[in-house]
Amino acid sequence: MDICEALRAESGVVAVVGAGGKKTTLYTLAARASESARQAVVTATVRIPIFDRHVEEVIVTDEPETALERTDAWPVGVVPERESEDRYVGYDPETIDDLAAADIADVVLVKADGARTREFKAPGDHEPQLPQRTDTVVPIASVHAVGKPLATEHVHRPERVAAITGREVGETIRPVDVADVLASDRGGLKGVPDGATVVPLLNKVDDATHRRDAEEIATTLFERAPAVSRVVLARLIDDDPVIQVLER
Repeated sequence: MDICEALRAESGVVAVVGAGGKKTTLYTLAARASESARQAVVTATVRIPIFDRHVEEVIVTDEPETALERTDAWPVGVVPERESEDRYVGYDPETIDDLAAADIADVVLVKADGARTREFKAPGDHEPQLPQRTDTVVPIASVHAVGKPLATEHVHRPERVAAITGREVGETIRPVDVADVLASDRGGLKGVPDGATVVPLLNKVDDATHRRDAEEIATTLFERAPAVSRVVLARLIDDDPVIQVLER
């Protein structure tokens, strides 16, 4: 199955949250949309590393609607400001809502939180920054977190993961711990707008062991989160990244 179809990310506003593959997911979805002649926008409501090489053009603008009406370079990135040599800042969620309402692009892909390149996380007090017009939320976790210690080396905000799972910082992460965070309204479901579809993505399924871990996470997710009806297993660095789509 195509990754856009698997994640229900073919149209509307798609926000990615979590850790272990957000940026790669955004860029993969943008590229696949372009291959299907769909107009895709890559943007953010939080800081995002420089991503010019992943799109045809990045436009720095306070008026993204006007910029998109004038461009013919798809997929295109829009951001309000370049903060430093290695990153842009993001828009307020309300700006993305206005952009969605303008109906200029087929799909608007939004990075909606940060993870400092870790494999797993729980959100902070002011995360995620989700536009109200979000159609699909994709909470991401890397299965590489399983078997690793619940510590800052592998996990962003391990103390918050511990609070959700009941585990101690430093203990070994289990599949059930990943599922508990993704299924929690303090974790992967935090701030999801009413009516939005949630499709968790388990990334870095590199081998049979990772696949077994991912399948266990998915099974527990279905038990914990009635709103989740689909979980995607993937290896996003592959040309054909979808490993399996599990449904309840």
